[in-house]
Amino acid sequence: MKKKLTFAVIMAIFTTGIVTFAAISVNLGFTAMFIKIWLKSWGISYIVAIPAILIIAPKVQSFVDYIFAESD
Repeated sequence: MKKKLTFAVIMAIFTTGIVTFAAISVNLGFTAMFIKIWLKSWGISYIVAIPAILIIAPKVQSFVDYIFAESD
């Protein structure tokens, strides 16, 4: 479980950071409030992403295994 939790924490840091940065820069541009808005959005997204990764990742992995089981 430690390995899965560590994976979720690290994956959430990168994915939420990149996605929120891209979305906010496209939608708002680089305004004076950019960093404040981005960090707030990143924090909220991060909190949502960890449980989502822990719940969804195993299901996605099972689905991918199912898809590629026929080709092995």
